[in-house]
Amino acid sequence: MATIEHLQRQYENLNQTHTLPQSQEEIDPSCLLAFDYDYPDSGAEVVVDTDEFTAICPWTSLPDFGTLMISYVPDRACIELKSLKYYLMSYTRVGIVQEHAANRILNDLVALCDPRRMTVMLDYKVRGGLHTVVTVSYKRRR
Repeated sequence: MATIEHLQRQYENLNQTHTLPQSQEEIDPSCLLAFDYDYPDSGAEVVVDTDEFTAICPWTSLPDFGTLMISYVPDRACIELKSLKYYLMSYTRVGIVQEHAANRILNDLVALCDPRRMTVMLDYKVRGGLHTVVTVSYKRRR
């Protein structure tokens, strides 16, 4: 059986075995698609959520897991969901803090479909005893 000192030396070398995160340029908004929405005056709210959002801590290179919720009132376009899944998967190896991820997702989705309003909530799993939720919103000024 290994001693505490032996395990501590092994632990100190663990960070050398992790793949370093990719840069934020690896996030791929070009895969996002939208389709025409026939009911722009209905005021319907669309809510999409996943508990499988993953990104990488830019300091430790360890994965962060969270629940992502997107709610929006479309105007002329809706987000195509399969393309959204591919877009979100592009975060999997990216080193990005939660606050930046939430804002980046909001900005990319607003640029895609120009909704009347949109809210992105990113709720990361507890890590180091801390629980964080970031909520960012957009409302068109017209």
